[in-house]
Amino acid sequence: MTKLYLLLTVFSGSVLYAQEKDSATLISEVRIDAYKKPVPFMASTKSAAVISGNLLDQNTPERLLESFNQVPGARMEERSPGSYRISVRGSTLRSPFGVRNIKVYLDDFILSDASGNTYFNMISPELINRMEIYKGPESGDYGAVTGGTVLLQTRKTEHASAGAAIGSYGMFNQNIDVSRRLGKHFIEVFQNYYRTDSYREQSAVQRKQIFLKDHFQYSEKGNVKAMVLLGDLNYETPGGLTLEQMQTDRKQARPATKTAPGAREQNAGIRNRMILAGLSHEYQFTPELSHFIMVQGSYVDFENPFITNFENRFEKNVALRTHFNYEKNWENISLAYRLGFEGGLNDILVKNYDNNRGSEGNPQSFDRIKNRSGFYFVSQKLNIQDKLFTDVSLSLNSNTYEWERLFPRSEQGNVHFKNQWLPNFGLTYLITKRLSVRAKIGKGNSAPTNEEIRSSNQEFNLGLHSEYGWNKEIGIRKEFGNAVFVEGSYFDFRLNDAIVRRQNEAGQEYFVNAGGTVQKGLELLLESRDFNLRNRFLSHFRFRFSGSFYDFTFKEYRQNQNDFSGNDLTGVPKTTVSSLLNFTFFNKLSVDYSHFYTSGIPLNDANSVWSESSFVGNIQFRYTLYFEGTKVSLQLQVQNLYNEDYGSGFDINAFGNRFYNPAAKRNFVFGVNIGF
Repeated sequence: MTKLYLLLTVFSGSVLYAQEKDSATLISEVRIDAYKKPVPFMASTKSAAVISGNLLDQNTPERLLESFNQVPGARMEERSPGSYRISVRGSTLRSPFGVRNIKVYLDDFILSDASGNTYFNMISPELINRMEIYKGPESGDYGAVTGGTVLLQTRKTEHASAGAAIGSYGMFNQNIDVSRRLGKHFIEVFQNYYRTDSYREQSAVQRKQIFLKDHFQYSEKGNVKAMVLLGDLNYETPGGLTLEQMQTDRKQARPATKTAPGAREQNAGIRNRMILAGLSHEYQFTPELSHFIMVQGSYVDFENPFITNFENRFEKNVALRTHFNYEKNWENISLAYRLGFEGGLNDILVKNYDNNRGSEGNPQSFDRIKNRSGFYFVSQKLNIQDKLFTDVSLSLNSNTYEWERLFPRSEQGNVHFKNQWLPNFGLTYLITKRLSVRAKIGKGNSAPTNEEIRSSNQEFNLGLHSEYGWNKEIGIRKEFGNAVFVEGSYFDFRLNDAIVRRQNEAGQEYFVNAGGTVQKGLELLLESRDFNLRNRFLSHFRFRFSGSFYDFTFKEYRQNQNDFSGNDLTGVPKTTVSSLLNFTFFNKLSVDYSHFYTSGIPLNDANSVWSESSFVGNIQFRYTLYFEGTKVSLQLQVQNLYNEDYGSGFDINAFGNRFYNPAAKRNFVFGVNIGF
């Protein structure tokens, strides 16, 4: 009764939001970009997902978690506000924080550095207009990852808006977004400021961001794109709790012990200042032949006061991507080739000091790492009578790094990971225009990132090597009566030399290769178009349901005297189910009602500790007014509607059983957005 009363109370007092309403288009009718290889979704050979307006509307101003977690096979976790990780089909295994083993692009440019690390939390959700997620190895176009690839896209049409929001725990958000066509230029200017005190002690967040881009169509055949991203992110880290500590006080930060101070005493947190700038050029020599080239550079100033030390990182990155494209069309056949290269250089200077309550103390160690990675690739697409589609690719991937200890002693060396040939083959057959089947096989490879080579224990892990594996999958896509779309996929991925996180007694992390894994899974999606009910009270309705059902286990995995072979894969739930119901009342009031179920998660390799399952509900109300060409959108979001005790991100294999990062109880966000 309490939950029903809350729901009715919020509904009666609703104020609303925000982005433009999705069209009635089904995902089966969408074309996916696949980094400049557009193809209808029904004909795609890839295990892909598209996140556009309706799903992006579900996010809070802080994060992209809600829209990510509506995708079967993809999972975004929040250990604490500002600290996120993305898992695609179990890739959380090696990501205590941040995004690893996932390649991330922003329009034409690359967010991931040469070692494979991505500062995803620097991106404001309101900057993103569309996302595409590719699950599993896609080495032919995206290089050496085994988890997946994420394409983030900014606006491509004219738009002007300004918005502000306030919420629980002192949350405030403000943004301005203007995109305009000026002659041959398409320009976007985006600015965002966000802050919150957050639910737990020592978990405040402040993010400032400016994004500028210019798309210059200088001729019918050629265009240039330029981009600058400036970000300043400062967030506190409360640290993990034991089960007893969480049950005593969910809001507390990691407390002090007899041997170590707590997170508050050490002012634990992260300050990340980043600039990323890039330039791309595309030219169509003939109707069949084109060329693309992109160059970019970035600089990162990273501070991390931790329990045991104060770390400074200074990172310089450069990257290049170039490819030739050839496409020929005949009466019943079309054929496309792509030949190219992508590579990057990553130079990091790491300095560790004693942490004197949030300030630098005596030096502990200074190190430098220079990482070089790249891949040559060739791919072919074949379309026969718009019925049979194939996508064949092959890439040669390399990764090396040089390391140098500068203090307290001087030593150096280099490591060259074995070059990897990574083939991928996909096939899709359209039985009818509304029914397709597909099959795919591909190899993936993922070298250790800089944070795994030289992790927080301040030792170079020179024995760590790349993980690799083969993925096989089949899928079916079916559209019913231009009203409902259903997709099912089954995959079998065998990973060798899996990289797994460990913690020492000081809470410092390090990584080991842990034998292999067997990852089998079923992913399902059911969604409808926007039904116009032609009823004044309930005017429109649409729904979406998705689920992931996994059987992930370790294979031949021994740690000292312990044999963990056959154990469930650490950090991965067997079952996740999500739903989203969209209602429109009186042709004005929109209601988004979503749920997320996550089964218990093994929190250590021994499977001796599991999280509780969770069932979290959110609801959002949106209402739009028009005043002489000005659009005013109002929003009310209620997160964790049922006030559940749960965690949205755990510290796996945590020393001292500090696995738990409690998520916020019921909280609210009120927002207004003005479109011009």
